[in-house]
Amino acid sequence: MPLLSLRHLHAFCAVAAAGGIRRSADSLYRASSAVARSVAALEEGLDVPLFERKGRGMLLTAAGELVRLRADRIEAELRGVRDDAVRLRERALDKAGNAAGAKVAGKVGGIEALLNERRLQAAALLAEMHYMPGVAHALGTSQSAVSQAVARLEAMLGQPLFLRTAHGMLPTDAGRRWIAAFERALAELRHIPEDIAALAGVVQGVVTIGALPLARSQLLPTAIAAALRRHPRLRVRSLESPYDELGAGLLSGRIDFIVGALRSPAGDAFESRALLRDDAALVARAGHPLAGKARLRMAQLAGYPWVLGRAGTPLRESIEQFYRGRGAEPPLPAVETGDLALLRGLLLESDMLTVLSAHQLHHEVRTGQLIVLPFAMPGLARAIGVTTRRGAHLSPGARALLAEIEHAAAAFV
Repeated sequence: MPLLSLRHLHAFCAVAAAGGIRRSADSLYRASSAVARSVAALEEGLDVPLFERKGRGMLLTAAGELVRLRADRIEAELRGVRDDAVRLRERALDKAGNAAGAKVAGKVGGIEALLNERRLQAAALLAEMHYMPGVAHALGTSQSAVSQAVARLEAMLGQPLFLRTAHGMLPTDAGRRWIAAFERALAELRHIPEDIAALAGVVQGVVTIGALPLARSQLLPTAIAAALRRHPRLRVRSLESPYDELGAGLLSGRIDFIVGALRSPAGDAFESRALLRDDAALVARAGHPLAGKARLRMAQLAGYPWVLGRAGTPLRESIEQFYRGRGAEPPLPAVETGDLALLRGLLLESDMLTVLSAHQLHHEVRTGQLIVLPFAMPGLARAIGVTTRRGAHLSPGARALLAEIEHAAAAFV
């Protein structure tokens, strides 16, 4: 389904606030007939009435209330961008008053130029792809149309959104902030039809989750399978990028939530909730020379090669703290990898050791290919949970999947 029109949505908000088309037309500086067409187009696109037409005015239906909630959040994001642009211009004017020859940012226009979903999409894609031809291809339009869309946004905001570099078009500092807000607005816009469908008892749409390693082997497969059985029109996208990239996606609204080992602190922009505790264990192949020992000491591990996660990851840091806390040097891994398939293969084909969550190698341990060695590692327990953007209003599909994740986590406790 194509995105709804931000201009139609803006007109809808004005009618909802004024209680009628004629009263809202004055505040929008548009003819009443044009406002009526915008509302009608929005209702047609959603295939549901948004207003009850009464003698005393136009009252929102239940569907209209849902749309207004998302619309208010969209306008708050876009007004926040404009307000930020105004503050930047005022600072530039102050500096210009104190420094000869200082350049002043262009005048900031009204919010109307931001009420164009194609322009916001063009800016968001350019920030991701860095080259206009790729953006034009993705949007099914011309390169000149993409260039004009970005130029209109820059003219309205009085600031460049991008810098031309040898590596393509890269966002400015302000551009990065504003494009994140554009993406959040676009995410809210995508959720509107999903909200309307849920009102009729149908959970649909795409849920995008950031999947960290601890959640991939058991928790997420169990929860996703259950969610799809209950809601067959739901679709799930799983992203397995490094945490910093997932965090950026969560902040911009491209990702609904992140599931896995919780970071501490999560940061002011995020909210985290623990679902279960995970204990790390020393793991090796079933035929390893250390297998069958009743209890292992640290000295017995010396001389065996290790495969560990990359330096700087939470588990790797915990392992190093564990060793140093006992006056020993941490193991120097023969192989560093974040790829579970490679790690699994190395364990099965060699005498390598690793420290990992038994949940991540659940199937191999259950089938007897790998074993947990009897070596106590207190202090390596981690909380597995969900991280969301603070203040986010999740889609019905995201809430449904989150409920299944919570149910699956409760069964593991």
